[in-house]
Amino acid sequence: MKDRVLVFDTTLRDGEQSPGVHLSMPEKLEIAHGLVAMGVDIIEGGFPISSPGDFESVNTLAKEIKGVTICGLTRAREKDIEVAAEALAPAESRRIHTGLGVSQNHLDHKLRMTREQALEVGVNAVRHARRFTDDIEYFMEDSGRADPEYVYQVVEAVINAGATTINVPDTTGFTYPEEYRALIAGIINNVPNSDKAVFSCHCHNDLGMATANTLGGVLGGARQVEVTVNGIGERAGNTALEEVVMALFIRKDYFGVGTKIDTTKLLPMSKLVSRLTGMVVQRNKAVVGANAYAHSSGIHQDGVLKERSTYEIIAPELVGAEKSEIILTARSGRHGLKHRLAELGFNFTEERFEHLYHQFLTVADSKSEIDDEDLRELVSK
Repeated sequence: MKDRVLVFDTTLRDGEQSPGVHLSMPEKLEIAHGLVAMGVDIIEGGFPISSPGDFESVNTLAKEIKGVTICGLTRAREKDIEVAAEALAPAESRRIHTGLGVSQNHLDHKLRMTREQALEVGVNAVRHARRFTDDIEYFMEDSGRADPEYVYQVVEAVINAGATTINVPDTTGFTYPEEYRALIAGIINNVPNSDKAVFSCHCHNDLGMATANTLGGVLGGARQVEVTVNGIGERAGNTALEEVVMALFIRKDYFGVGTKIDTTKLLPMSKLVSRLTGMVVQRNKAVVGANAYAHSSGIHQDGVLKERSTYEIIAPELVGAEKSEIILTARSGRHGLKHRLAELGFNFTEERFEHLYHQFLTVADSKSEIDDEDLRELVSK
């Protein structure tokens, strides 16, 4: 695990919690098959006790999806765990994901427990879950705002009870990369039995830091990332799968680790999830946005047409896009216009081209983008 990061996809659980999103069972299966083909390691299918629909989701995925671990979420309650175990029973490989909050805020206002009481409940939940599987993930909700010393105490106890993966959520998107890195590294360095578990990043995007915090966690020693396609999820969303995967891929020189994700499937998967959830991907979204490989500035167009790496660190083909795009606007230069005209089969003398270029600028000042039809009309005139 030193040079590989496990990808735990929670699009079908945390992602589906996005307000206004509801996926049918056939749609969930379509997404799950795509995730397996892409190479994710764990799929979190739902929260089985929360509703008959979530039970069906996890149970159906457990029956039909092979080649990946299927995970069900629970609270630290025996009944939750038993229902999850029943839903997961047909799975080729199954994981129970249980836990509870560790911040003083959650202990006081949500759980209404002392630290000692919460620790006992958590340990008992892990022991109970071990009756059904030896793959137990324990989440410590709101770790980002918790007392690190208490976090260390919880981690040591739940690993002793049988937890094999420890989820360290920044539930409210509160932390910053160095803080989150230090939290993960602090757990690994201060908990005596930390070598017996994999540590996992689960970061939310309330302050726009989910990807950065997750990557900070990887630098701190985490070897599992919890992500959703397109970063969908509660409030401002979760860490985006495509962003973390490509950051680790492009900057392997810096992180020294990678995933087994087939990156060429990232854009098709993004489009599938967007279509089925109805959540439109913003045009300037990293990695999978419509503008991610589009250039409209003349300076950028000139550079990228001479050598793509001047302005593109990700080759479009790496994520499943066909090619870079030269978008013609009033800010485009001569090189970009010549390139597009050549693609359309036109080649002009310098004098004729200069005349056409000035006509192009006049039209471009009145439109947001010049398309091929506009160019053909300019040429015909």
